[in-house]
Amino acid sequence: MTVQPKIVALCADAPHAWIMINALREKFGDFPVILEDGEPAKTFWKRRARILGPMTVASMQAARLPIKLTKRRTHDVINRMIDEESLQPAMPKIENLIRVSSANDAEAIEALQRFDPTAVFVINCRMLKKKTLNAIKAPFINYHSGINPAYRGMFGGYFALANGEPEHFGATVHIVDEGVDTGDILYQSQVQAQPDDNFHTYIWRIAAGSRDIVMQAMDDAVSGTLTPYKVEMPSKQYYAPTFGGYIWNGLTKGVW
Repeated sequence: MTVQPKIVALCADAPHAWIMINALREKFGDFPVILEDGEPAKTFWKRRARILGPMTVASMQAARLPIKLTKRRTHDVINRMIDEESLQPAMPKIENLIRVSSANDAEAIEALQRFDPTAVFVINCRMLKKKTLNAIKAPFINYHSGINPAYRGMFGGYFALANGEPEHFGATVHIVDEGVDTGDILYQSQVQAQPDDNFHTYIWRIAAGSRDIVMQAMDDAVSGTLTPYKVEMPSKQYYAPTFGGYIWNGLTKGVW
C-alpha cells in the first residue's frame, strides 16, 4: 500500500530552493519533488517586453553586465555562509523525482493528483495557473525572497535595500493564489544584510535566515492549523534592476 506523502515540493532548480527542501527533508524525511525546467530566456524576456516595454527590458538586459562583474568577489561570502549556517544548496538524492517542462503541464498535474499530498511547498517556479491550483485540495504554500505585499515579484531583498528599507530585507511564506505573490501571508522573516553582501548573495542571506518560517508553515499545513492573514502596506511588483538604476544604487547607496 502506498503511503500518502505529507508534502510534495514543486520547484525549479536553484540553490535557495534546495536549501529549503533539504531543511524540510530533515523534518519530514524524503518526499516527492516535481522539478520543472527553467523557462527559456527568450520567452521570459519577450513576456517582460510586453509588460514593461522594449526600452525598459533592454535596460534590464544591459544591467546584467555590471551585475556579472560583481560576482567574482562573492564566492568567498557564499562559501562562508554555507559553512556558518550549515546550508545544503545541492539537490539531494530523491526517491520520487518527477521532471516536467512546466509546473502547469499535464504531467505535473497528474503527479500532484497521484501523490495527493496534505500540502504542496512551492519555490522558484513559474506562476501557477488555476487548473494547477485546483488539481488537488491541498494548499499550495510559496516561499518568496521578499516582504509581501511591498516587494512582490523578483529580487525583493535588493530592492528593499535600494529603497532604503532594510527592515524589509527578508522573506514571506504565503498561500499561493493566481496573482504574483498576492496570497494571504503565513509567516515573514526579517534578515540582516551584511556589508560584503551584494546582488548575488542577497538571496542566500535571506534563505539562511528564513528556514524556520518555512518549517513552521509546512508543519502548520500538515497539522491543519494554517492561519493566513493580510498585511496592510503599499503593494508593488518588482522585476529586475535597469542599467541606470543598478549603477545609481551602487554608486550613491552602496547597494550592488
